[in-house]
Amino acid sequence: MAEEHKINLCSQGIALKALFSGYLIVVAIGYLMAIVQIQFTHGMADGELGLSVDDIVYSYYGKRSGSVLEAKLNGSMKLMAPEADRLKIINWVHKGGDEKSFNDTGIRKIFDTNCIACHNASAGIAIPDWTKFENIAKRAETDTGASFSSLARISHIHLFGIAFIFMFVGLIFSLAAGVPRYLKAAVIVTPYVFLIIDISSWWLTKLNPNFAWLVIIGGGAMALSFAFMWTVSMYEMWIRPRKGSDKRDALLDE
Repeated sequence: MAEEHKINLCSQGIALKALFSGYLIVVAIGYLMAIVQIQFTHGMADGELGLSVDDIVYSYYGKRSGSVLEAKLNGSMKLMAPEADRLKIINWVHKGGDEKSFNDTGIRKIFDTNCIACHNASAGIAIPDWTKFENIAKRAETDTGASFSSLARISHIHLFGIAFIFMFVGLIFSLAAGVPRYLKAAVIVTPYVFLIIDISSWWLTKLNPNFAWLVIIGGGAMALSFAFMWTVSMYEMWIRPRKGSDKRDALLDE
């Protein structure tokens, strides 16, 4: 008589473990790439590499003492143009950023040389089109951070996308028999709770910079829960079986 097969990660066949492991490895790499991308976007908002509270404030609330264009030139776009050209653009912004001086003082030529290759309508990426002066002038105004329309667009993308990622990671983790059921349930729910907190804090920071801490707390809690589920799942699939068979049924909280 065949031995009863229990539903847990330790007892699964090599094919299912390969499927789960492949998915976990790919999403882990994707998570790391997302962290790198954040460092080169939000992480450079204050002009220095590394995510800080000021970066969050400048990204969502804005740097109300300056313009979006100046903030980008001193932040994420700092390496995209020579120092002299950057300073000329910033000086032009400080003097009012009018169209006549844009054309007469060589600022247009600087944009054409350093920016238009990416900032054009046919680039296929969601960045401003610098071939139109009105787009440049708009971002030479006082920096009020992310717009409400952009927050709405990014929020719904993150809510759908990240929720799907954690659904599958949580599903795999739910088959870990070596974690107490209440701890397991708490860890599975944690990323959803802090995803809502994280997204909400973007909107709150847009209104009040004091909420910037919530962005870091929300993102940090999601990362920790992901790391915990990932590590436990990989352990129970590949290391736990070396210690013997597991007779517990993870779905029945045994």
